[in-house]
Amino acid sequence: MIRFLLNVLWLVFGGGLVLAVGYGIAALICFALVVTIPFGVAALRLASYSLWPFGRTLVPKPGAGAPSGLANLLWVVLAGWWLALSHVLAGVALCVTIVGIPFGIANFKLVPAAFWPLGREVVDAP
Repeated sequence: MIRFLLNVLWLVFGGGLVLAVGYGIAALICFALVVTIPFGVAALRLASYSLWPFGRTLVPKPGAGAPSGLANLLWVVLAGWWLALSHVLAGVALCVTIVGIPFGIANFKLVPAAFWPLGREVVDAP
C-alpha cells in the first residue's frame, strides 16, 4: 500500500510524468531514426520505470554481452547524459525539502538507468 501511495505521489509531485515524457520523446526520436530502434525500446522501458519506480528495480539481463555494452556507450553520447542530468537536477531539487527526500532518492536511483539502459530489465523489488 505504501508503494502504491508513493508511486501516485511520485506521478503528481515527484516529476514522474515529466521524466516519462522526456524518455518518450527520446524514444520517438530513436524510432524515427530506424537504426536506433533498440535505443527507442530501452527508452520506453525507462519511461515505464520512471512512471512507477517504487517497488521495482533494474537488474542485469542474462545473456546481454559486449554488443549491449558498446550500444550503451553510444546511448550515453546521444541521449543518456541529458536524461541522467535531468534526474540529478530533479533529485537535488526534491531533496531540499524533507517531504521530497524519497522522491529525490528515486530520481538518484534512475541516474544509472539513464546512463546504462541496454542489457537491463525492470523487475519487481523483493
